[in-house]
Amino acid sequence: MSFLRNRLVVLGIVLLATLLLYLLLPSIRQGSMEPSLEVQRMGLSVGTPPPSPPINITIRTRQLPGDPPLFFREALPVDAAGRQILPKLQIVLLHGQAFTSKTWEELGTLSLLATNGYQALALDLPGFGNSPDSETVKTDQSRVELLRMFIETLGLRAPVLISPSMSGHYSVPFVMKHSAQLRGFVPIAPVGTRTYTPQQYQAIQTPTLIVFGELDTNLGAQSHKNLLQLPNHTVAKLQGARHACYMDKPREFHLALLDFLNRLD
Repeated sequence: MSFLRNRLVVLGIVLLATLLLYLLLPSIRQGSMEPSLEVQRMGLSVGTPPPSPPINITIRTRQLPGDPPLFFREALPVDAAGRQILPKLQIVLLHGQAFTSKTWEELGTLSLLATNGYQALALDLPGFGNSPDSETVKTDQSRVELLRMFIETLGLRAPVLISPSMSGHYSVPFVMKHSAQLRGFVPIAPVGTRTYTPQQYQAIQTPTLIVFGELDTNLGAQSHKNLLQLPNHTVAKLQGARHACYMDKPREFHLALLDFLNRLD
């Protein structure tokens, strides 16, 4: 009898385990198909298609004759199919002391602008990259004239001027004298902002995006304070970024730039 009782107990346990497994199996299957809590927190969805491949943008190089001759890179605007279109705006990009027009190509800025419908022109300032140095650009007046010549010779109509750091020697006096020729101004911690009065700043109506890095407590903070006197401005402070903030935080810089340009269209 004892043997028979043991067999019945074992059989009962097996039947109970089988029943429990049968009841739990659907929920196990469903649980394995649901996204994890970490995925949900990251804002990702299961089955989201990958982003479409980027459009191949041709960056062409040109040289503008003159004294000095100016080398520049150009990206022409295209639509979603990669076909060339008329530009929404024309963007002129200057560069800082340690950089050249190549920087904007390597950072992806030229291609990004072109794929968003903008014509982008990045030039090598005299003495940098492929543009020879010249004694003819040693004063504010001569540097303003060089920018004016570049814009007019290429037939640019009210471009947006992007100017980091050292290139403020060119852009800031140009804005002070020819602001009406610009659709927008994007100073990125530029030099040369201390020499103008509040009245001179307040006379400028050009829409301006002031960009600087959170960690740039020298030139970035100084230029930010001075440029706030411009009446038509917005500010993009890039968190955790140093002086060349667009290099430290290219994604954040590009987002701020595109948002600014979209409001100018």
